[in-house]
Amino acid sequence: MRALFVFLLTVAFYILAQGTGHPVLFHLFYTLASTLVVCYLWAWLSLRGLEIRREVLTPRTQVGRYMEEHLLVRNQSLWPKLWVEVQDITDLPGHHPRFVTGLPARTSRHSRLRTICTLRGKYTLGPLLLRSSDPLGLFRLQKRLDDLAEVLVYPATEEVYGFLLPPAELPGGTAARQRTHHTTPNVSGVREYIPGDSFNRIHWPSTARHGRLIVKEFELDPSADIWLVLDLERKVQQSVLWRERRPDQPEVRTPASTEEYAVTAAASLARYLILTQRRNTGLIAWGQYQEVIPPEREPRQFFRILESLASLRAHGRTPLAEVLAAEGNRFGRQSCLVVITPSFDPDWVRVGLRELLYGGVYAVVVLVDGLTFGGVHDLDAVRAELTAHNVPHYLLRNGEPIGPALSSAAGLVAWQQGARYVGEHYRA
Repeated sequence: MRALFVFLLTVAFYILAQGTGHPVLFHLFYTLASTLVVCYLWAWLSLRGLEIRREVLTPRTQVGRYMEEHLLVRNQSLWPKLWVEVQDITDLPGHHPRFVTGLPARTSRHSRLRTICTLRGKYTLGPLLLRSSDPLGLFRLQKRLDDLAEVLVYPATEEVYGFLLPPAELPGGTAARQRTHHTTPNVSGVREYIPGDSFNRIHWPSTARHGRLIVKEFELDPSADIWLVLDLERKVQQSVLWRERRPDQPEVRTPASTEEYAVTAAASLARYLILTQRRNTGLIAWGQYQEVIPPEREPRQFFRILESLASLRAHGRTPLAEVLAAEGNRFGRQSCLVVITPSFDPDWVRVGLRELLYGGVYAVVVLVDGLTFGGVHDLDAVRAELTAHNVPHYLLRNGEPIGPALSSAAGLVAWQQGARYVGEHYRA
């Protein structure tokens, strides 16, 4: 706007000078015209010879933790930059980095930017936008740099101190004290080498210590596989209007939606079952694509599940009953399903889950109460069906901490309340 005003003023002086021939008007015209040319060249040169390097210090982070990046701006030219504004254009919620710096010739400046992550997902940092102008502020130019980087934000996990799995008759969780010649994840001890033992059974630290070949012995492990079944059907989800976290807000809260509560519950249980209990745990989730992660117990399995949960969205079109029926051949006898769902339709229990229970599969259900997220349907019918089939269940409500709700005591309370409801229902 300023440049346009000066340009129009220059044109006016030129017309007046040509019409009157007065030398003062010619001097004013030359002065303003020269100012426009010099200022434009200054602004143009201020964006030339700049080099920017981005280093993402946390390419993988988690909801509630910080994403950090380091930006280095270097002036490689001999032309000093009075001021340069650097803006990072990104889709990461809450990340609006922008800083202004001056750069003398052949110098550099760096900035370390931190943003707390509030939403899981895969985000792109960049492109970068550079702005500068001349000393008079007549021309404000910008330059776009396609310097892109990706950041993966894992879902939050909450501490689970105990989680009720189907009792007694389920043999999973303790290894059978029976020696086997097969290689299993459970090492029972060591012994001296016997001709015919495989070389991959040799325990090299003990061999070096004793000066003779020592091999490992293994135990059978009938531990039941645990499958986390996450219901990501779109039409059963509920949510409350989410607002971006303010910088002065003291803590990061799970967004008020059944989808985010269910994903956080799945991540928290994966952490508890894999890292604490060392159980074979897998994941089934039909969202925008069908995700199936076979059960494993190694720590890398936890991060594999987290990475999958970071990208999954509740865009699925398949009801939970059909998911259970389609994936039923993956569940062997004594397998345990941990079904996490906000579904209020009891048919998924009557149709999908009951057939699996009759086939020797065990189940625990985590119900996300959509009524507390603005929905209009309660879970009474689903809880009645679960209790009638002797399936323990937990209940997650909007605003309540997820970790304590998944503790054993909380699950038993929910189960007992469901049992009382069924008793009253049938007596009525």
